[in-house]
Formats: sequence, structure tokens, C-alpha cells
Amino acid sequence: MNRFSSFIAGIRDGTPIFLGYLAVSFTFGIMAKNGGLSVWQSVLLSATNLTSAGQFSGLSLISVCAPLTEVAAAQLIINLRYCLMSCSLSQKIDSRTPFFHRFFIAYGVTDEIFGVSMSREGYLSPFYFYGIIGISVLGWVSGTFIGVVSGGLLPARIVSALSIALYGMFIAIIIPPARNNKVLAGIIVVSMLLSLLFTAAPLLREISSGFRTIILTLIISGAAALLFPIPEREEKAEL
Repeated sequence: MNRFSSFIAGIRDGTPIFLGYLAVSFTFGIMAKNGGLSVWQSVLLSATNLTSAGQFSGLSLISVCAPLTEVAAAQLIINLRYCLMSCSLSQKIDSRTPFFHRFFIAYGVTDEIFGVSMSREGYLSPFYFYGIIGISVLGWVSGTFIGVVSGGLLPARIVSALSIALYGMFIAIIIPPARNNKVLAGIIVVSMLLSLLFTAAPLLREISSGFRTIILTLIISGAAALLFPIPEREEKAEL
């Protein structure tokens, strides 16, 4: 697959993410306006922090005038899981890929982009990532802009309904590959049960959501890699 074809494939796979991000970031834009952020501040925040959990938590801290050190520490903890995702995605990139490609790809590692990329077979071209990241970022930033501009016009029930769109989109990402892979389906079920355990257990629920995600990711992915190793791929992607 050449560069252009890889780029178009990324845009095609990222279109559902674009739609989901558009709905969720619309809600964020409304909250940002209510929190006192201007249009350009809200858009800049969305363009530089592609994570719903990080943005919503950051906005709540900004709204109460929290110290910058507290905001930075919260973002570090919440977004640490993307380090693990980046390590996994590095296995989907040809070893010959130059560093500058890896650098720009790292900007757009999100839960949904990670899920879609990992579900594809073989090595992926950097231009595939540019396609899926580009369309996804467009949805996130556009939704934020529209939300800020039209903030306060929608009923509270509609805003609340839009806030769960991201979860529905993520379910839509993991279900199709799980239907064709029993191992993956089992891992998903185990992940859900352990997440429930960490949420409900008296001591475990005291762990922050960021560290909780990291712990579960290390345990589940490590066990899956040991018990169900994937053979080394030999195909190469277009650089």
C-alpha cells in the first residue's frame, strides 16, 4: 500500500472517531464556555490535549484556579496510560521508520486511535496514522469550537446524552474484532471484570483512575502476551 492509499485508509478508519469526537468535544466546548474560557483558549486546549479525561479534569482545575503544578501533576497521572499505548503501537510500525514520524504519531495516541490501529493486521505506514489522527483531531477541535460558540443553547438533557457518546464509540471499536477472535473477547471480558473490581473494592477504588488504568494494562497485557504470544510479522509498510 502506497503513502496516499495508507493516508486515505487512515481517514476512512478515523471517520467514526471523528463523529464520536465531534459529539463529545461539543459537550466539552459548552463546559469550557461555562468555565470562563474564551473560544481560542478552548480550541487551543483541545488541539494540544487530545484526551477527554485529561481535558475535563484540567478544565475543572482551571475553573477553580488550581495551581499550575497541580494541573500538571493531574495531567501526568491521568495520561500516563498513553506511554503504554505508544509502546504497543511501536510494534505496529516498521523498524526502519524515521524518528520524526514516530514523534508526530505520538502526538495523536488516544484510546480510540489506539484501538482502531491495533485491530488492523500487519505493520502500519506513518501516513496511515497521519490520516486517522488528522480526521480525529479535526472532529475534536471542531466540536469544541461549535460547543463554545453555541454553548448554553441546548437543554441539559441533550448535553448529558452527548457526554456518553465516547463510550458507545469505543464499544463499537472493540466489538467487531472480538467477534472473530475468542482470545481477544476473553481478554475484554477479563478487563471489564477487573475494572469493576478496582472500582468497587474498598482499597483498590482509592487508586486514581490514571494509575488504575496503568496497573490493569500492565497486568492484563502482560498476561496476554505470555499466554497468547503473536508470531512476529514479516510484512513491511510503506515508509
